[in-house]
Amino acid sequence: MKSEFVEYILKDILHGIDGISSRAMFGGHGIYKDKIIFGIIIDDILYFKVGQNTLEDYKTQDSFPFIYDRGNKKQAIMSYWSVPENIMNDEDLLQIWIEKAVKASLDSKKKKNSKK
Repeated sequence: MKSEFVEYILKDILHGIDGISSRAMFGGHGIYKDKIIFGIIIDDILYFKVGQNTLEDYKTQDSFPFIYDRGNKKQAIMSYWSVPENIMNDEDLLQIWIEKAVKASLDSKKKKNSKK
């Protein structure tokens, strides 16, 4: 079952963007564009995938990374950063940030595949 926040993001924030879908995963939801994961929603926070070319954009917006506990008092920092509210409320900027997040996701997959 989707939370009110997930419904809000999907129906109010991402509604005008083609190819958007979601699915429950790891206690949250994965957000996809054309079957490529580019975002997650965890604990009512929307995060987008970042890469080397976009990390500074998030840092200058006072964004923060998704961090989770791995046990034994260790934490894992993911390459997903919170989406600033001003970006969520600007359809044009949101589209740009989504495209950059999709590219970061694709680049990350290419990098992983080249290591194999």
